[in-house]
Amino acid sequence: MESRDLRPGLMAVSAFRDILDQPVMKAVRRLLDALALERGEEALEAYAGVCDTLWRTGAQGLGEWLSSALAVSEGPYARLAEAGGENEALTRAARQDVDTFTALAGWSCEDCIQEMTSLLGREFEGALAALPRWKRGGMTSFEGLKRGYQVNGAGLFARYRAFVWEDGALRGVPHPDCPGPEEMLGYEMQRGEVLANTRALVEGRSVNNVLLYGDSGTGKSATVKSLLTVPEFTSLRLIEVDKEQLGDIPALLRRITGLRQQFILFIDDLAFDRDDRTYSVLKTILEGGVEPRPRNVAIYATSNRRHLVRQTFSDRTGDEVDIQETIGEKTSLAERFGVRVAYLPLNQKEFLELTRRLARQMGITTPDGELLAAAAQWERYHPGRTPRVARQFLASLLEEQAKS
Repeated sequence: MESRDLRPGLMAVSAFRDILDQPVMKAVRRLLDALALERGEEALEAYAGVCDTLWRTGAQGLGEWLSSALAVSEGPYARLAEAGGENEALTRAARQDVDTFTALAGWSCEDCIQEMTSLLGREFEGALAALPRWKRGGMTSFEGLKRGYQVNGAGLFARYRAFVWEDGALRGVPHPDCPGPEEMLGYEMQRGEVLANTRALVEGRSVNNVLLYGDSGTGKSATVKSLLTVPEFTSLRLIEVDKEQLGDIPALLRRITGLRQQFILFIDDLAFDRDDRTYSVLKTILEGGVEPRPRNVAIYATSNRRHLVRQTFSDRTGDEVDIQETIGEKTSLAERFGVRVAYLPLNQKEFLELTRRLARQMGITTPDGELLAAAAQWERYHPGRTPRVARQFLASLLEEQAKS
């Protein structure tokens, strides 16, 4: 196919117009425009630009890149298919757009270079002969694209599984820190409770919000993040929300209500000072607001405090008439989490067994007797029988072994 046949089709793309705004397609259109205007030198530079922008994405050809870009499109047809809607005119336009992109994916680099050769002088022969070629074909079918939207959704939520909510906007996290099952040792009963609640969320059943509380280093945050590694939770998305952003959660909920994915809003290391009134915002979000929490959303929070709100002795001996009501108001926040999971320090036997299992996982071959004696001694000087302390001990052991 010649360039003059591709250019009109790209100009008429409507259902996937967002694809045309990306750097790869801007470079392609510059190339087609230069060829149409018979500007050989501009075409040569544009061709090199296509190669540059294409390979920056990691794709080896236009078809491969287009398939990936269409899979996460936020255009009107992608949204329609995601929601399972019907619109004959929009569907027809989307099919035509995919046909145009398929033709572009099949465009021969040799044909393009031949067109440039006819526009340039002999001094360009060496440069033209040395031009790289991208792969032809590789474009997904329309039906395959439609099934992808129906299964995986569209846009940002098809591209990423973990997000950070910042200043009223979602930022995707390409490589989230999510420990796998093999890294999660100890606290099996606690993780089982969190898994059961999350499984109900993924299956579309009513679920509770979850509070994981207890000592630092016990694996509360890791438990929540590891949910993204569970094979059957592919539709699950994790959105981390800072405490200072709690007032924006209603806007976030409105954005994700009704989507086919399930969402955990993750608030890590949650605690409130006694004069911090933002805990009232969270109380309303958890239970009591005019807008109900969507069925596809649950709030998971971690805290080192069981009741979340710091209290002092003056809270109990102040000059308020109804002291108990004040105390009750401050402790009621935690009660609005239907599932409360305690992560308490391990006893010495559990700590030593956890250390032994972690050591074997890390490839440490120190005999059990010697290893556990050293771990017990370490624990005396580093209070806290937690997975974090065990890992710190083993890291120190590895460092000592490296020096010897």
